[in-house]
Amino acid sequence: MKKSVFYTILLPATIAMVAVVVSRNSKQHDHLTVAQLPDTLIIGTLYSPTSYFYYKEDTMGYEYERISSFAREKNMGTRFIIARNMEAAIAMLDSGTIDVIAYEIPITAEYRNRVLSCGTENITHQILVQPRSDTMITDVTQLVGRDVYVEKNSKYEARLRNLDDELGGGIRIHTVEEDSLIADDLVEMVAEGKLPLTIVDSDIARLNRTYYSNIDISLEVSFPQRAAWAVKKGNQWLADTITRWAQGEQSRPAYKLILKRYFELSKRGITDDATGTISVSENLHHGFISPYDDIFRHHAATIGWDWRILAAQAWVESKFRNDVVSWAGARGLMQLMPRTARAYGITLEETIDPDKNVGAAVRSIRDLDRSLTRYVPDPQERLNFIIAAYNSGIGHIYDAIALARKYGKNPAVWFGNVEEAVLWKANPEFYNDPVCRFGYFRGRQTVNYVRSVTGYYSLYCKYIKN
Repeated sequence: MKKSVFYTILLPATIAMVAVVVSRNSKQHDHLTVAQLPDTLIIGTLYSPTSYFYYKEDTMGYEYERISSFAREKNMGTRFIIARNMEAAIAMLDSGTIDVIAYEIPITAEYRNRVLSCGTENITHQILVQPRSDTMITDVTQLVGRDVYVEKNSKYEARLRNLDDELGGGIRIHTVEEDSLIADDLVEMVAEGKLPLTIVDSDIARLNRTYYSNIDISLEVSFPQRAAWAVKKGNQWLADTITRWAQGEQSRPAYKLILKRYFELSKRGITDDATGTISVSENLHHGFISPYDDIFRHHAATIGWDWRILAAQAWVESKFRNDVVSWAGARGLMQLMPRTARAYGITLEETIDPDKNVGAAVRSIRDLDRSLTRYVPDPQERLNFIIAAYNSGIGHIYDAIALARKYGKNPAVWFGNVEEAVLWKANPEFYNDPVCRFGYFRGRQTVNYVRSVTGYYSLYCKYIKN
């Protein structure tokens, strides 16, 4: 696969390196004083699963939510500029294009000479990821004679080889070199039993544990690694302002909710055996799918859909529970995001009403259908794209279509084509591609979602007449 040359998505590198003057109240950022916090804080960050990403058209991210909280408390608006990589972000800081980098910049001798660290220091380690069992590795010496898989030429490989030297050899190190594989993929392969062991940073490990509860991430295999947000050298007052705010942040309820959302709450959705879920298999033998079948029938008819597709979506989304709230804030039978609910005329309180929830979801499906018609003319094939866009947000599907077209896949066919391109969007090599506009996305969830919905739809068609 031919690799493309990458550029900053929202701000080309050539612009980032130009001396850009951003005027607010006729004052340049470099000359602000403590009493002159800007009306709008311009924030540089990078796409990543912990810093900044789009999910169902909502902007999310641990760093995004924290810096936004700081700005709100200081009565500032915010504007985000996404850099292609850390070096591009620091260049923006140097040029005065941005005020702060809300992304973890390593606190090392190299970076201390270039930026001022600020906010909360995040201390991470490299962590051994292994399946939970009664025979887990509890000490690095037990790695001797074991197979460990890491990304080729990564810091994880370097650490593992150093550790192997320290132990006198014997660790069986396997390096993985594939365009579309990243650390998250290796963790998933360990969780699924396809690989025995891997090593990733502890923040990546913590995030992945919210998807895979069967992994253990307790064994540290490296020295601590410190990182924090950063401002330009010379802006000590701004660094101090952010750090003072951060010192009290961890005691605030809002911060605890943010931490819980990204690093503790399960992102696997509701499992089939969850308490309070409806037994679909039992219902099918009695000639119905759920207590909400008439609601699905009524609203599906307004867009010419088979109501059993909506029922399949609702089962995968909520297991037919109207009181469910996901880690991202999605609510009700069809798991409406707050933004979507507002856009289609219902309040958060009304999302627990099955009729209103399904009605708003169907109106959003109608609009997704209209938006995707020009890209996928075949109505049957377009169904897969609509289901995918409902799960991910249409922006990521647009990106996947563009990637599929660029790299030789069929952009109008989902299975085996655009679904593969969605998976690529977890890899910076692809989400930083110039054809992408919506950045990082963990595409595995959408691929699984489409397969689950279409699978349950086939099952329902077998047992329930339309």
